Amino acid sequence: MVLTEVFVLAVLLNIAIRLTLATRQIRHVAKHRAQVPAEFSQQLTLEEHQKAADYSIARTRLGMINLWVEIALLLGFTLFGGLNLLNNWAQSVLPGLWAGVLLFAAYGLIGSVIDLPLSYYRQFVLETRFGFNRMTPGLFFADWAKGLVLGAALGGPLLLAVLALMQAAGDHWWLWAWALWFGFSLLMMWVFPTFIAPLFNKFTPMPENATRERIVSLLRRCGFDSDGLFVMDGSKRSSHGNAYFSGMGKAKRIVFFDTLLNRLDDNQIEAVLAHELGHFRKKHVTKHLAFSGVASLVLFALLGQLIHAAWFYTELGVSPNLQGNNQAVALLLFALVLPYFTFPFRPLMSWLSRKHEFEADAFAAGHSKPEYLITALVKLYRDNASTLTPDPVHSAFYDSHPPASIRIAHLKQLQGAH
Repeated sequence: MVLTEVFVLAVLLNIAIRLTLATRQIRHVAKHRAQVPAEFSQQLTLEEHQKAADYSIARTRLGMINLWVEIALLLGFTLFGGLNLLNNWAQSVLPGLWAGVLLFAAYGLIGSVIDLPLSYYRQFVLETRFGFNRMTPGLFFADWAKGLVLGAALGGPLLLAVLALMQAAGDHWWLWAWALWFGFSLLMMWVFPTFIAPLFNKFTPMPENATRERIVSLLRRCGFDSDGLFVMDGSKRSSHGNAYFSGMGKAKRIVFFDTLLNRLDDNQIEAVLAHELGHFRKKHVTKHLAFSGVASLVLFALLGQLIHAAWFYTELGVSPNLQGNNQAVALLLFALVLPYFTFPFRPLMSWLSRKHEFEADAFAAGHSKPEYLITALVKLYRDNASTLTPDPVHSAFYDSHPPASIRIAHLKQLQGAH
C-alpha cells in the first residue's frame, strides 16, 4: 500500500497548497482594493482598480470550486475504481488496441461533460458580470463540439500508433513512442495556425495601412521572417485583447486580436510586437521545446518501468489483466496521477517563464521605446481587469508573467538606461 499512501499524501498536499494560495490571493487583493497603487494612480481610476480586484477574486473563488471537482474526478477514477470499470467495459466492447482508444475517448467525454457546467458559468456568468463575454450559447456549444471532434480526429490516430508501439516495439517501446509523440507535437506547431485555428476563428490579412507599415519595418529591423500578419476576430468571444505568434519555420504567423488593435496606438502595437519578437530572438521557444522534449522523454522512460509492475495498477484502483495488454490503462493512469507528483515544481517553471518575459522586455526596449511598452501594458492591465496587487507567494507559484509593479519598474530602469 506504499504507492496508495504516497498518492493520497500528494493529493492532500496539492489541495492544501492550492487552497492556501487561493486564500492568500483573495485576502491580499481584497486588502489592497481600496486604493490604486501609487505608481498607477495617474493611469487607472479607483473604479477600474476595484473592478480588477473583484474580477481576480471571483476567478480565484471559481478556481477553488473547480479544484474540488477535479479532485473528485481524480479519486473517482483511481482509488474508487472508476477507471477500472471503464477499462473493463471498453475491453468488452472492442478488441485489442481499439479498446484502448475507446477507453481514452470515454474518459475524455466524461471529463468534458463534467467540466461543462463550470465552463458555462465562467463564460456566461463570471465573464458577463465583468463585461468581457461576447459569446453566444450557440457558439459556446459549437466550440465544445468542434473540440471533441478535433480531439478524436487528431488524438485517435496518434493514440492508436502509440499503443501499437507499446505493444510491438519491445522493452524500448517508450523511446519510439516518445519520438512519435514529440514529432507529432512539432508537426502540430506547423499545422495549427494554417488548418486548426481557422476552424474556430476568422483570420484576415492585416490591411495595408500605417500600422502594418510600422510592423513590417520592425520585422525587417529584427530580421524576422513570417508567413503573414493576420487579424483574428477575437471580439466574437471576448473583449479581452491579445497578440501571439504561432507556427514554426517559414509557417510562423503573427496574429493580433481585433480587440487589441482597437485599443492600442501604433507605437504601443510596435512595442508589444517587439516584446514577442524578443521571445524568438532569445530562443525562448527553442528552449521550451528542448525542455519539453527532455522532460517527456524522462516520463516515457519512467512509464516504461512502471507498465509491468502490478502494484502500479492495484494500488491506484485498477486490476490489470496479467495475461493481456495494459498499455492504454497504464498510459491513462500515469497521465492522471502524474500532475500531483510534479505540482511542487511549478514555481520553478513560473520563475523561468518570468525570466524570459524580462529578457523579452529588454529586447523590446532596444527596438522600441520602453515608455511605449509601459503604456501598452497599463492599457492591457486596465482593459483585461488584471489585478495590480497579486499576492507575492501566489504570483511566484503560478504567474508566468512578472507582477505589474515589478515589470513596470524593470521597464523604467531600461528606459533610464536608453
